[in-house]
Amino acid sequence: MIFALLFAIALVLLRTSLPETLAAHADWSDSAITTRLTIGLALMPFAGIAFLWFMGVVRDRFKDAEDQLFSSVFVGSGLLFLAMVFVSSAIAGGIVASAPLIADDQSRLELTTFGRAVMLQVSNIYALRMAGVFLISLGTMWLRTGVMPRWLAVITYAVAIVLLFVTSLSLWVTLIFPAWVLAVSILILVQNFRRRTGRVLS
Repeated sequence: MIFALLFAIALVLLRTSLPETLAAHADWSDSAITTRLTIGLALMPFAGIAFLWFMGVVRDRFKDAEDQLFSSVFVGSGLLFLAMVFVSSAIAGGIVASAPLIADDQSRLELTTFGRAVMLQVSNIYALRMAGVFLISLGTMWLRTGVMPRWLAVITYAVAIVLLFVTSLSLWVTLIFPAWVLAVSILILVQNFRRRTGRVLS
């Protein structure tokens, strides 16, 4: 849940600070833009730490029923997603730190345009595709083991398809991933509460 909230807030701050297209230019002298970017980038490491805990909680539910093949893909794609998010955030942080130091307007424009292009490629092309693979492997394990409801696995497949193919249409579609994480986290909390209540009653 912490990852979902922090990641969503960071995404909104970043998306509202930077134009969606490379043709549009951001005003790096605007203190409001740099403040939103700085806050969003500061939240990303903590969102990443929370995502590692989320992966651990989800994997722990499989116990001995864990499928080693899909589990390897699950862990690998999750870590790659997180690494690419960090790389994209680091590039954005480098732009924020270096842009005010460049006096020449043309040089600043070239630097920020290239940095944004790399950042968008890493986050929207590679990171989100890894998130899609992460969801496909997890949904498959849920179907095979029955650890989570079947309907959740179907929804997970649908979200994966959106991340793999639809995110190129709008950057805001990215928010579907933290929304999915939030829903899964709430469901796990409800299941754990019911199990504890059942043990007490028995």
